[in-house]
Amino acid sequence: MHLTAQIAKHFRDVHFGGNWTSVNLKATLADVTWQQATTKVHSFNTIATLVFHIGYYVNVVMKVLQGGPLEGNDKLSFDHPPIQSQEDWDTLLNKTWAEAKAFAGLIEQLPDSIVLENFSDGKYGNYYRNLTGIIEHTHYHLGQIVLIKKWLVQEG
Repeated sequence: MHLTAQIAKHFRDVHFGGNWTSVNLKATLADVTWQQATTKVHSFNTIATLVFHIGYYVNVVMKVLQGGPLEGNDKLSFDHPPIQSQEDWDTLLNKTWAEAKAFAGLIEQLPDSIVLENFSDGKYGNYYRNLTGIIEHTHYHLGQIVLIKKWLVQEG
């Protein structure tokens, strides 16, 4: 298997299952209601905010893979549209799954030779750092989502 195909698989696995940790975003969120997704626990971000935040960075990096510039702002990465119904929540989830599939497909199309080249600008490191960073970022926030979900279920 080519390195870029392996990176794409690793990205898919954290979203849809099959990873080493046996925890993935889609299964974790499958039974989360919009009310749970928008419930504030202590000073933590809501589940909906974390899902949006994960997707925000996937989208930023995806635009580079599509030939565009690297444009993102951490302040905007938490600024999601209001979630006021199950339909709003489903829309965010469906966007997340569609963009994850598209992102993985773009990674697979990359030649292995690009992996150690600068990503957009040398100050951001190489492709490998950025692509695996997205995976690490997703795992990090997935852990937060799992803990918030457990708290909501216990308290609810």
